[in-house]
Amino acid sequence: MDEALPTATLRTQVTVPLRFPDGYVTTARVHSFHGLVDGREHLAIGLGERRDPDSSPPLVRPHSECLTGDVFGSQRCDCGPQLREAVERIADAGGYLLYLRQEGRGIGLYAKLDAYALQDDGLDTYEANVALGRGPDERDYTVAAQMLAALGVSRVALLSNNPDKAAQLERLGVTVVDRVLTGVHLSPANAGYLAAKVTRADHALDLPFVP
Repeated sequence: MDEALPTATLRTQVTVPLRFPDGYVTTARVHSFHGLVDGREHLAIGLGERRDPDSSPPLVRPHSECLTGDVFGSQRCDCGPQLREAVERIADAGGYLLYLRQEGRGIGLYAKLDAYALQDDGLDTYEANVALGRGPDERDYTVAAQMLAALGVSRVALLSNNPDKAAQLERLGVTVVDRVLTGVHLSPANAGYLAAKVTRADHALDLPFVP
């Protein structure tokens, strides 16, 4: 059964030109909202134009904020490369990148850095969160569903390897017409992190060293 979804409304829309370090450029329509349930400043970033909006759903990626990966290029995770990939793929297809303020799978930036220290001692990324007394993944996609509803979007092609995103959105009344997988952004520094995503949370990543 779908969960009741509190109503959010559009607050403002502004056009922002984007330029990435590798030279890729595009133009985004950045939306803010009133009434998001957690009171945080999440954004919906509109990119591209759908070729057949009447028959094809928008390509949508809910992307959780990662300061270390998105801004500073940390290779401990794959967040920065996934963000860069998503922007171009959504701009080509037409859709939205939902930039969600859920650092560290929902535990916050300082706690994420504490979890990094525990990972340096041998825990994986999920075990480290639990060792801090937090959930392995505390992200809640209610705000993502609220933003989509405010934008008039009820059906999506979901750009994600994470089955929990699809499951939560479906429970919240968003129809996931298709799941579109991202690329595998593997580096020596994030191999253990990606392996934990597969073995602990069933992420759809084709890693050669995980059976």
